[in-house]
Amino acid sequence: MVDRLLLYISAASDLRAEREVLGRAVTEVPVSLAWRVVHSPGGDEPVDVDAVSRADVHLLLLGGDIRAPVGLEWRYALLAGRQPVPFLKQDALRTPAGEHFLRFVRQRAAWRPFRDPADLRRQFLALLAGHVIDRAIHYRLSPVELARLEEWRTEIDAAPSLAEEGGRGAGESGVILSRERFVPSEGVLIDAERVKRSHPEGQSST
Repeated sequence: MVDRLLLYISAASDLRAEREVLGRAVTEVPVSLAWRVVHSPGGDEPVDVDAVSRADVHLLLLGGDIRAPVGLEWRYALLAGRQPVPFLKQDALRTPAGEHFLRFVRQRAAWRPFRDPADLRRQFLALLAGHVIDRAIHYRLSPVELARLEEWRTEIDAAPSLAEEGGRGAGESGVILSRERFVPSEGVLIDAERVKRSHPEGQSST
């Protein structure tokens, strides 16, 4: 479905803050796409293999340790012909298993270091904007949307990383629908004007 972008986030529980930042950040992208965000399952829940194999963008985050099922999600993605984008938390004290996985992934892809959740957010938004811009026809962006997104990406690239603010609760899988492209049957609708009123200028909208 070209009206919806599927984002898969592979991350262990020690990166919950980062997971929540990414889950909220997708709502900042100024396009009318819907977003489906799927996170690594917790506990004994199975991996959503279908989501891994069909993800439009797949992020893999490594902090201090590698924990199930992150390694399995990496393998499933490669088997499906997908290449996750690996992000590495700087200055994290890593376990031997974490160091081994770091080297293992490096054989396939270059790690993208990030300092903190705010730095990760900035890099992620630039990556996501670039993905959509490069596939503007696939996602059926209007000329106005494309121009707006290109300008927004330039601002993201130039902006310094700011301390992340906002509430919790975006670290779980879910669907965010666009009011412009979807009839509200599931997920959460984003009302841009309501978000703007709730977050005056100068504050994060997530």
